[in-house]
Amino acid sequence: MTTSVPVEYIVPAELHNRVVYRAYTRRGYLPDEAQMAADFSEFTARHGIKTHNALKALHLDDLFGSAAGGCRPGAQIQELPSRFSAVSRWNANRKLGQAVAEMAITRAMQLADTCGVGTVVVDNAFHYLWGGGYVIRAAQKGYIAYTNCTAALAEVVPFGGKFPTLGTNPHSWAFPTTEAIGFPICIDWATSTVAMGRVQQFAREGRTLLPGWAVDADGRETTDPAKVAALLPFAAHKGYGLSLIDELTAAFIGGSLPTIRNRWTQGHPQEKHTCCFYFQCIRPDALSCDAYAMGRSLNENVKTILADIRGHGNEAVLLPGEPEARAFEKSRRLGGILFTGAEVDALAAIAEECHEPFDKSLIKPVLES
Repeated sequence: MTTSVPVEYIVPAELHNRVVYRAYTRRGYLPDEAQMAADFSEFTARHGIKTHNALKALHLDDLFGSAAGGCRPGAQIQELPSRFSAVSRWNANRKLGQAVAEMAITRAMQLADTCGVGTVVVDNAFHYLWGGGYVIRAAQKGYIAYTNCTAALAEVVPFGGKFPTLGTNPHSWAFPTTEAIGFPICIDWATSTVAMGRVQQFAREGRTLLPGWAVDADGRETTDPAKVAALLPFAAHKGYGLSLIDELTAAFIGGSLPTIRNRWTQGHPQEKHTCCFYFQCIRPDALSCDAYAMGRSLNENVKTILADIRGHGNEAVLLPGEPEARAFEKSRRLGGILFTGAEVDALAAIAEECHEPFDKSLIKPVLES
């Protein structure tokens, strides 16, 4: 095993998106679903998110999606009656998660425009990948946004336990701070110490894990990604509690046993095996009590508070979402999507499987440090 940082390569977005689009249409997804998946994978990769890029998305579809019946190409969302004007309830009918999430965050913004806050809850869903991507897009349009979802599998051992009964269960918040600092603050985390996608990334690249990330089949800590059987919650009981929030939210929406989620051959035939989503968007002016100190405006107040937090000798502190914003800017500056050599090889293998041309001469190494 090695801990060296892999060399990056610049993959043209057009090549990346064409391969991803073709991979999804070959699986039977409709053109609009495949295009949403390709576009969201590009958005994810440009922000430097390795754990939920196109490779992870297609891997999930191979394991639990269209081939297993966990995701149904061409499925239609059923909007259910709601007694509450600020809440929209959906049965996703196992439609592609990225497409459902894109539509759900858009609806939440529309509801917020009318009600100040908008909530969309989704039952019978397939995993939507990187939650941060959806809330960042909402924040770029001026909304405070939040989402959580139940992860594809129960892969996390609860604090004090020995068997994985929780998902990695992410929480994602984003705030419209572009005017104040140049990018949306995005607080986005899995409730395990590390995402399983990162373990898979390390395995691809021959890198060792850090202590405290995972356990093997016997419940012993391991730093070998090939031996990982389950993950540990971050911050002990605190990560456990945050993971439990997602499972309880899903329980109220309609989700079922986490230990059989996406394990289609396990449990009673009438049990549900699907994920649940929760989306919420808030208009910042709906929160305002119109009493900012020193006569500041809303945006001036946000900027002043952030300056105070990063002042007093804290000027070098990164804000959540700043590494992703820097990665996006680097991707823009270099004119493509940044992949490691292992990721390029994996994308080329997908192209070969789909009989899609893949000209490696178009892919150049990153020469800057």
